[in-house]
Amino acid sequence: MVPDTSFTPPHVIFRRNLRSLSPSRLSAMVSSSLPSPKLLASFDANSATDTFCSTLTSCLDTVCPLSSRPARTTPSAPWLSDVLREHRSKLRAAERLWRKSKNTTDLNVYQSLLSSFSANVSTAKKTYYHNKINNSSNSRMLFKTFSSLLCPPPPPPASSLIPDDFATFFINKITNISVQFSTPQSIKHISQTNIHLFTSFSSLSEAEVSKLILSNHPTTCPLDPIPSHLLQAISPAVVPALTHIINTSLHTGVFPSSFRQARITPLLKKPTLNPSLLENYRPVSLLPFIAKTLERAVFNQVSTFLTQNNLLDSNQSGFRSGHSTETALLSVVEALRLARAESKSSILILLDLSAAFDTVNHQILLSTLLTKGISGTALQWFESYLSDRSFKVSWRGEVSKSQHLTTGVPQGSVLGPLLFFVYMASLGSVIQKHGFSYHCYADDTQLYLSFLPDDPSVAARISACLTDISCWMKDHHLQLNLAKTELPVVPANLSFHHNFTIKLGTSTITPSKTARNLGLLIDDQLTFSDHIAKTVRSCRFALFNIKKIRPFLSEHAAQLLVQALVLSRLDYCNALLAGLPASSIKPLQLIQNAAARLIFNEPKRIHVTPLFINLHWLPIAAHIKFKALMFAYKTTTGSAPLYLNSLLQTYVPSRSLRSASEHRLIVPSQRSTKSLLRTFKLNVPSWWNDLPNSIRAAESLAIFKNRLKTHLFHLYLTL
Repeated sequence: MVPDTSFTPPHVIFRRNLRSLSPSRLSAMVSSSLPSPKLLASFDANSATDTFCSTLTSCLDTVCPLSSRPARTTPSAPWLSDVLREHRSKLRAAERLWRKSKNTTDLNVYQSLLSSFSANVSTAKKTYYHNKINNSSNSRMLFKTFSSLLCPPPPPPASSLIPDDFATFFINKITNISVQFSTPQSIKHISQTNIHLFTSFSSLSEAEVSKLILSNHPTTCPLDPIPSHLLQAISPAVVPALTHIINTSLHTGVFPSSFRQARITPLLKKPTLNPSLLENYRPVSLLPFIAKTLERAVFNQVSTFLTQNNLLDSNQSGFRSGHSTETALLSVVEALRLARAESKSSILILLDLSAAFDTVNHQILLSTLLTKGISGTALQWFESYLSDRSFKVSWRGEVSKSQHLTTGVPQGSVLGPLLFFVYMASLGSVIQKHGFSYHCYADDTQLYLSFLPDDPSVAARISACLTDISCWMKDHHLQLNLAKTELPVVPANLSFHHNFTIKLGTSTITPSKTARNLGLLIDDQLTFSDHIAKTVRSCRFALFNIKKIRPFLSEHAAQLLVQALVLSRLDYCNALLAGLPASSIKPLQLIQNAAARLIFNEPKRIHVTPLFINLHWLPIAAHIKFKALMFAYKTTTGSAPLYLNSLLQTYVPSRSLRSASEHRLIVPSQRSTKSLLRTFKLNVPSWWNDLPNSIRAAESLAIFKNRLKTHLFHLYLTL
């Protein structure tokens, strides 16, 4: 008899039952299995790391081994109880009987059972989600439940794609950009001119390493020897060995080779895109948790050196403490508003780079680090960190072949953004040479220029500046994507229209009336009407979705969802709305009103002030003022970005007066035009000076926020 070769064995998955794992047992086994400190001291960084990781994996396999089970082709509905399953069996039997007999009596029995079953399933589903939502131990579980209720399932992945397809596509994209550039100058020919030197790293104590482990967010990577949350749970057992690994790496200038591997997961950019096209996927890079712990140790020391010696660009806001997209946009938009108040037009150029982090040239980066004063063992460590990196792609339970990387800073790493900032540092001088101002947020660069409306040289200045920027990008192995570069124009007033066109090589850039900048829609009149309208639409959609599942939610759960999905959108960059007329922000207030009514299940026309008081919410106008005054406090206390200091100036009397201790700000005495009345520089000092001195003189930001919110609460929400 010929065997049936068409049979496909069931797909099997392997999982660990971590819920049954005892962390104390794992900790005890790891403590007894790791090499002694004396033996570990004889290992180099790579040997110590490999031994450490293999020991952790071996202990986990012993305490909590992998178990296999067939994978379900379709997930079981969690609300289906045994009673409902029995009911469903009777329903199907009744259906088969009716289809066979075609008898009216059998049809009536079937329809009765169907109606009863549907009602019972609906009730069970409501009860299940109600209990799950109200018993959610954290907001992450709540939002996961919310998504499962509302969001459509992602499109099925294309069966024809395999991991190697993605790996080849991702590596070819980088290679096709990199091959356009010539080999850079060797690092040996770079002279060291900085008077401040950083030649070696300081050792870390066990207490410092323990703090690094416990303070990091436990994001587990497939390359981790054990899940990161378990590593944190057994940290006392692993800290001595991990401290040795970190200090050995820092002192020898060797980044362990096993830490230079990444695991990439392709993620569809939008659910509506065709899942069979490789270009519709974004690579999400995952790195080992222990590797990022070592990176953070280096980051803390290097960033302190660069900051203390003013070696970082003050106009770079990405991934820096106290800096944000809001502070970056506030600086740029305020410059445009002040120029308009002086009857000047402005041009804003939003540069777009193609795969910027992935095409960073290592020789150029190391040369730049050397010019910043990083040399010796420290520079050797960075050279080791960048060299011999590789990645594999995980897709549908399979893994691709390893792909070698020769360029780029690691995506998803701790040091990647800092290294990119250092790499881009000299671009600012190229921009300023042409009289432009600029601001950067990660790889998003925006430059702007204000000019008299009848200035005939503007187009030529823009072309010259973009030409030099393009040359700088080419020298630094970065590709400027002119097709996606935007050029919005802010005219001095409504009567001016600038129709110039910028040509650069074979590309043409034409001015636009609106542009998206760091998530904010900027229009040519700086009214933010387009941004407000878009925010209102997205908030209405979120409220509509929450309303559909409101019967399943408690008030607390509803409030969490509203704050995460609605208020977060209303709050984004709202300091830029300071000075806008009440009519402009009214649509946002209507959204907030609807959100409060939804939380308490109140009808549309009910008065919202009691609801706001119950929720401790400030109205939109008050919240805008709250955010702006927080920036004022940070500026007066020196904790705001340097570029915001020019917007607000502390009042210092020429002679000793009582007002010297009142922490006031100078209110500009310029002629009040309509454009000037909307500026942060004019509004915020007046708001600040109107505050009681007890608020302005608050000892800390937390105390200031508490007192300010109480003050605004009584000011805006008096019944």
